[in-house]
Amino acid sequence: MSACLALAIFTVAFILIATEKVHRVAVVLTAAGLMALLGFVPGHDVFFSEHAGIDWNVIFLLLGMMVIVGIIKQTGVFEYLGIWAAKRSRGRPYRLMVLLMVITAIASPFLDNVTTIMLVAPVTVVVCGKLGISPAPYLIAEALASNIGGAATLIGDPPNIIIGSRAGLTFNDFLANMAPVVVVLFVLFVLLARVLFRKSFEYHPERVAEVLALDERKSITDGRLLVKCLAILAVVVAAFSLHSVMHLEPAIVALLGAGAMVLVTGVKSADYLAEVEWTTLVFFMGLFVMVGGLVETGVIHAVGSWAVDAVGDNFFAAATALLFGSAVLGAFFDNIPYVATMAPVVEDVVAQTPDAGTGRALWWAFALGADLGGNGTAVAASANVVVLGIAARHGHPISFWQFTRYGTVTTLITVVIAWGYVWLRYF
Repeated sequence: MSACLALAIFTVAFILIATEKVHRVAVVLTAAGLMALLGFVPGHDVFFSEHAGIDWNVIFLLLGMMVIVGIIKQTGVFEYLGIWAAKRSRGRPYRLMVLLMVITAIASPFLDNVTTIMLVAPVTVVVCGKLGISPAPYLIAEALASNIGGAATLIGDPPNIIIGSRAGLTFNDFLANMAPVVVVLFVLFVLLARVLFRKSFEYHPERVAEVLALDERKSITDGRLLVKCLAILAVVVAAFSLHSVMHLEPAIVALLGAGAMVLVTGVKSADYLAEVEWTTLVFFMGLFVMVGGLVETGVIHAVGSWAVDAVGDNFFAAATALLFGSAVLGAFFDNIPYVATMAPVVEDVVAQTPDAGTGRALWWAFALGADLGGNGTAVAASANVVVLGIAARHGHPISFWQFTRYGTVTTLITVVIAWGYVWLRYF
């Protein structure tokens, strides 16, 4: 009974988020409150449970990087990069989109996709403003590219960190097994973007001429401040990349970097706190508790157990179920709490495999499904939610369905190709 009621609350909340009849933050707070009030998520678990409560690693990673971005913004570097990007693309819409997607996809495996989006999205808003075009399609394309690119490494996508920890997989393991297919998927996505976003491309010759005449170097308002910020950012990036060596959670790295930048730069708190997406942070907190209700009442575990029983000892079928099942479920439940919940189930399946190679193949199928499923809907991955928040803050709101109609097509195509990769390489 409790499982059915928890599922009903989640379903109604998801429908309200999708239809945008009520603000998404109000929806998740109400749903999370109901889950706690009805005892589906005990009050203690809301704040302290690793699998059923708020994932503070994600919240504080976002907060730390938002503060860092807020301080860096004071230097004028985003406007500099915006003008530079506009000049390099000569204002051509598709060329500009590809340039921004490539930057995003290259940075995501090493910074993590959420951090990359928080750095690239402000540049996108600036360049689109200069060219007099809507940034929405470019922001959506960047979010999709970040989820694909971030799948390549252990630290590129938060679900990978969870999977790596549970399965004992290293940074190099991810690089050797995930990066090859990610490169193929990204190249195909670049070609697909030409078709997906063709109706959104705008070109205004007069605005392009104005931008080409600008001197981007004049955008830097404080060179010394920029040098300090870039030095600290470089240390933060290095710490992210050395996660498997230093054993520091990304959230700790982000908070330390934010604290160091605040101390060294002396920027006023009102300036950088104004850039923090508070509604996005609250939305995530409520979403984690909503999913926690499904975890505590056994809904997600029941789905996983059913899948395990259905495939039996056919391990290619198990890999297929993990890949497609994770893509579908991860698209609706946010892939971070979904992976945290399902990882023990996958571990049980892996324990039944005849050899280590087959077991690892199941982990890679699980990772690919969860990472690529993050493109499925507007709330399926942290990067997507952050993009929606940034777009709304700058007066260019992206609706749930506007994002999802692009994400669904991208997910379907990339997951099918990933399935072929798993079959060819491991079975």
